[in-house]
Amino acid sequence: MSTPHLRPRIHLAPASTWLNDPNGLVLLDGVYHAFFQTNPEGDGWGNMSWGHATSTDLLTWQEQPVALRHTEHEVIYSGSVVVDHANTSGFGDSGAAGPPLVAVYTSAYTDVSPRARTQAQSLAHSTDGGASWTLHPGNPVLDRASSDFRDPKVFWHRQSESWVMVAVEAVHRQVVLYRSADMLSWEHLSTFGPAGSTEGVWECPDLVELPVAGTGRSAWVLVVSLGAGGPAGGSGTQYFVGDFDGVTFTADAAGARWLDHGPDHYAAVSFDNTPGRRLMMGWASNWAYAAEVPTSPWRGCLSLAREVDLVLDEAALPVLRQRPVLPAAAVERVVVQRLAVAAGATGRLRVSTADGEDRVEVTVDRAAGLLLLDRSACGDVTFSPALPTVVTAPLPAADGPVDLLVVVDGCVVEVYAVDGRVCLTALVLPSARLTVVEVLG
Repeated sequence: MSTPHLRPRIHLAPASTWLNDPNGLVLLDGVYHAFFQTNPEGDGWGNMSWGHATSTDLLTWQEQPVALRHTEHEVIYSGSVVVDHANTSGFGDSGAAGPPLVAVYTSAYTDVSPRARTQAQSLAHSTDGGASWTLHPGNPVLDRASSDFRDPKVFWHRQSESWVMVAVEAVHRQVVLYRSADMLSWEHLSTFGPAGSTEGVWECPDLVELPVAGTGRSAWVLVVSLGAGGPAGGSGTQYFVGDFDGVTFTADAAGARWLDHGPDHYAAVSFDNTPGRRLMMGWASNWAYAAEVPTSPWRGCLSLAREVDLVLDEAALPVLRQRPVLPAAAVERVVVQRLAVAAGATGRLRVSTADGEDRVEVTVDRAAGLLLLDRSACGDVTFSPALPTVVTAPLPAADGPVDLLVVVDGCVVEVYAVDGRVCLTALVLPSARLTVVEVLG
């Protein structure tokens, strides 16, 4: 049954296919490109390829033709895209208007391939702004003879003047780091992990340097997603703050923290080529029930883009702050609601359908130190026994009022508290759009 009321308006969702991890998030010539895991032949996981969408504002997305399509011998797993400004790869075209885009992706080889059941890293490039792609004839460019070596995230490391790749040995719960001058030949640098949560396989790493607000210094953040053991059950994403010296990432003593405390935020990675700001997007779903989510004719969407940096917590340790990119003006049938909750008080927002039958409630309980989202009365909550209906997140101590921001867009709810230090993302499946807002306390 078609569910147009569940289609988001400011979140990226495909027209009629499956979507999971964001891949190759990049800004080029004023256009944001989001590549993503997709099944071009249906709304279930399989035939993995790279979908493609573009936007000038990170809110209104135009789906483009499939960028990298699966073949008989390989399916295209997650990876990243960079702007090769200096043409280090040699893929640039002297007749092109700008530098090449280079995609670094996982080739997952099928049973009929000579490399059957292994995963290795491959390249493709574009000289027309991402409209068309050429596979590198020397693929793969990095092969560990492993069945679980995947999800390369590549960035230019200014200090060493080289490309750095973080990828995972998923089953071993390890992030492996490599360096290259041209993205064609890679040298192993170091290995991080296991650390933090290790209940699920590790996937979709990212390593970014972020400013620590108000200090004049920066720190490095290693992001790792895990297929199970998330904070609300099922999949989730953790991060470590520390230092990267060009060879080794060393986490600080605080260890792992959750990037998002909700059940439906996974595989968050950053955009390339956004000078002066760092933006991230994730997949708004959960591996525990993603294949069963009853949206049609599509299944899966991405989170809002979030501008990220670090702030000092009460122990003077840097923690991630995430602030969503929001429309400048109201968008019809999209709720963006703010609330300030005084010290010791409880604040509650309810967003419901016009008839009041379906609703989601968000509560800030200052006395208990909790942020709570309740979707138990919001449409179909029985399609999967793995679906948590009430989820919570701890709130850090704060002087003065705590700010709450709630965004409701079709099937997605995103909650931000304490200036984005606490985030919680959840899917909802109401019978009609949630548009009526009540402040209950």
